Amino acid sequence: MQVTFDAALLDRFNGAVNALHVPAGARILCAVSGGPDSLALLILLHKTMPDRVVAATVDHGLRPESADEALYVQRMCKDMHVPHVILSPTEKISGNIQSSARHARYTLLAQAAEQHDCAYIATAHHADDQLETVLMRLARGSGVDGLSAIRSTNGHILRPLLGFTKDELISICAAAGLNPVADPSNANTDFERVAMRNWLANTQHPIRAVRAGRTASALADASEALNWMTETLTQERVQRDTATIMCDARDVPREIQRRLLIHCLQMLCPARRCH
Repeated sequence: MQVTFDAALLDRFNGAVNALHVPAGARILCAVSGGPDSLALLILLHKTMPDRVVAATVDHGLRPESADEALYVQRMCKDMHVPHVILSPTEKISGNIQSSARHARYTLLAQAAEQHDCAYIATAHHADDQLETVLMRLARGSGVDGLSAIRSTNGHILRPLLGFTKDELISICAAAGLNPVADPSNANTDFERVAMRNWLANTQHPIRAVRAGRTASALADASEALNWMTETLTQERVQRDTATIMCDARDVPREIQRRLLIHCLQMLCPARRCH
């Protein structure tokens, strides 16, 4: 696929990846569903770091079309000379479908990354996703951590498209002559995210995705600062013996008290998150 992209666009994407402190030469597993977001991510990764990208498509088996969609992505990757694997869960997705599918997806991607010597997994969360998440968390009454929304990194997970809008990603696919697949669940307003997306699309409002991204980034910085302070105060104020944990938090702000309490509970049951 010989497509020429604006050098400024590629520089912008390179800058986003560099800001995530990806070591030179590191291999990246790109999660590709076949939608416009993940196809655009694949194109940008392939253009900026050829021979370092492996693509992976997870077929959850939830729709009759999903197997053909995975093969469609495989054919596109073959044309691009990008290695591609199709991953399927060994157990049927059940219960909370979205939550179970997400857990299965990230488990399979982590396994594939290890098998293909990829240090990182890149996902296609973008600026509009960030805006939707901030508003959903706001509607739930979330605090600083929740309003940090989608983090640009989470362990070995990278999200280099948070500064790109959905329209930009669609344009990238169009410029490459690719026809993304359409997931019908994206039109199901029973899902909270779809309902929020429809509200944003059909309401006159002053909210802009890029600005929401700045807010989420600032709150992520604040969350990290609070966590750092909690860790520091834990060393100073938490004492533990074989049976008890004692924490002196009488003269610290309420939010730090809350975080110290959560930290102490996690010390009591480290195998599970107690909050």
